[in-house]
Amino acid sequence: MIKLNKKTPVAVALVGALSIAPGAGFAAGFALLEQNASGLGNAFAGSAAVAQDASTIFFNPAGLTLLPGMQAVVAGSAIYLDTEFSSTAAPVFSPFPGVTPGTNTGGNIGGWSTVPNLYFSMPIGDRFAFGVGINVPFGLTTEYDDDWMGRFQGIKSELTAINVNPSVAFKVSDTVSLGAGINWQKTDVELTNAVFLGPPLPLAPQEGRTKLEADDDAWGWNVGALFQLGSDMRVGVSYRSALDYTLEGDVTTTTLNGAPVALASFPAEAEAKFPDSALLSVTQRFGDKWELLGDLQYTNWSTIDTVDVVNSSNGQTRDQLVLDFNDTWRVAFGVNYFHSERWTFRGGLAWDESPVDDDNRTVRLPDTDRYWLSLGAQYKFGKNNALDFGYTHLFTSDADINRTRAQFGTSLSTTITGEYESSIDVFGIQLTWTF
Repeated sequence: MIKLNKKTPVAVALVGALSIAPGAGFAAGFALLEQNASGLGNAFAGSAAVAQDASTIFFNPAGLTLLPGMQAVVAGSAIYLDTEFSSTAAPVFSPFPGVTPGTNTGGNIGGWSTVPNLYFSMPIGDRFAFGVGINVPFGLTTEYDDDWMGRFQGIKSELTAINVNPSVAFKVSDTVSLGAGINWQKTDVELTNAVFLGPPLPLAPQEGRTKLEADDDAWGWNVGALFQLGSDMRVGVSYRSALDYTLEGDVTTTTLNGAPVALASFPAEAEAKFPDSALLSVTQRFGDKWELLGDLQYTNWSTIDTVDVVNSSNGQTRDQLVLDFNDTWRVAFGVNYFHSERWTFRGGLAWDESPVDDDNRTVRLPDTDRYWLSLGAQYKFGKNNALDFGYTHLFTSDADINRTRAQFGTSLSTTITGEYESSIDVFGIQLTWTF
């Protein structure tokens, strides 16, 4: 008879929801900055001050007062992540009798992903404006080969957060505008990893697989202010609140041949808090042809620290993970060249600090600092319509990992040592209609 500790750490997958690998997340951690394509070519510098279209709803809702007439924006980014692990020391499985790590390093854990955005705005009289945005502020998609050497620490990590953000803005004067919005956000998570089930038996292989599927929705808010300092300079400040989640779902564990393991399957939940952030942006025009843009952003990633995983049927804690994220800064600079009435060309650079350091890097989050190099252009067709293109390449340094992960409630553990190499390319396109 196979003996299973009821604390078998299949819930490791659940806490992985908060230590998400940046598959589609291309700001630091698992956040997404790709909320339009018009800012992509500037590395999103000046994003809280530029207010060039209805996507300002996400970056600074006060910018709605500067938009001419009713406006609709449809945008999307296609992101290619090439991330591969290489082992610098043989993995250690302790003791895991009969289970061997193998030599598979996981393949490319990234691939293509898309980030869609929709926005609508309209003026209400001379001083008020209303808008609504639908976007994806957090996300990931990463997946290792099923039999890779680190499979007991993670195989698949997938998260999608859909955000609906109605907003209002008020023009206090010719120099000051204020804005605020409410955010309803729905997050879905799927995570998988390998588990050790027990001594080999004909009908019960030693090694199994566990999958978490969980979701929840949460409410948040965002506010902003916009200041016109003379005819050529604009300053924007904005804040997006944290979001508190109670992710609820099911952990399902099976043998390698797909037979369910009831004692290691249960309804589960975990408290998760996605971070708040503050943004300061500046734009400065120089004559009719040039504009410089700058950004300074702070994100409170340290809200993600220790996560308890609970069996929701009996309140028993099934696992605990100390993530110990660090707060981060992002700095960006951009330039616009207004070539003609129809064409605008863009460029941008950014440094994006990671909340993960060498001591807390996991296979689900092989994150490191990113350096952005961005180019873009806008073509205006008709009187009020525009087509935007953007491209960014993100440079990353190699990310070292030396991670030991214990199977909860047992003496079993795995140690993975090596490094990750990543290459990231982002392509964006956007259509803007003004009515």
